[in-house]
Amino acid sequence: MKRKILYTTTIVLLALLVALPAQAITFGQFDGEAHPNVGMLWAQIPSGFFGVCTGTKVPSAHPESYDVFLTAAHCLAWAPEGTTWFVTFDSQTVDYSVDPPVIIADFTEALGAAYHPMYGQNMADLHDIGVVLLPPGSTAGIQPADMPTAGFLDEMKAKNGLKGQPFVAVGYGATRLDKTKGFQPLFYEDIRQFATGTYNSLTKSWLHISMNPSTGDGGTCYGDSGGPHFLGETNLLVSITVTGDAPCRASDVTYRIDTESARAFLSEFIALP
Repeated sequence: MKRKILYTTTIVLLALLVALPAQAITFGQFDGEAHPNVGMLWAQIPSGFFGVCTGTKVPSAHPESYDVFLTAAHCLAWAPEGTTWFVTFDSQTVDYSVDPPVIIADFTEALGAAYHPMYGQNMADLHDIGVVLLPPGSTAGIQPADMPTAGFLDEMKAKNGLKGQPFVAVGYGATRLDKTKGFQPLFYEDIRQFATGTYNSLTKSWLHISMNPSTGDGGTCYGDSGGPHFLGETNLLVSITVTGDAPCRASDVTYRIDTESARAFLSEFIALP
């Protein structure tokens, strides 16, 4: 059923955005149906119904029990007890052509959500990873993202250094098209977008990607946390958006999902190679 829900007030929405360190696409373009397995996470709490973060459909370890939507832990950890989670894979979620804007996307209510039990306990490895469990078969027809093998990025770096390797970020939320004026150029369309950045550096837990428009790169900003970074134009998801520089025009800091610690958590929910 298509839901049309009046948007909450701007003040409440801005308060939520300040509370959530989520991220959105900069110097990118409209995705359309290029990445249909990328969706937007919404939360229903007593004060309203809010768009929160981005995520990706991934292969379920128990398809008879649930479909799996991969996102970041910080997208889930802020929520009060009793929060109801929803996911939409529509490429556009809000119609701003009317006043007040209305939500136009189709939503699936989640069965529940979980995030890494060690989230936030170690700055070297934030364990910033989580899953939202959807009813089994509710995302039928959407191909899940491919999962990397253990240590995939380490192996790539050992072989070719990863220099110049492109990564495609996908997400919903704030858009930036002007590299000047600090935060002023940020605006919201609530549509799925994508941008390509290039390899910067690799650590045990993090993949750093350039999103500097001066070098032709794009990346993420407020609204994209939990969203995927695909290896080039493939369907292989190697990391998820977690943070970056505040004005969203230089560095994309993403959490690797090919590490032992990430895989130990994910293996309970996701079919890993």
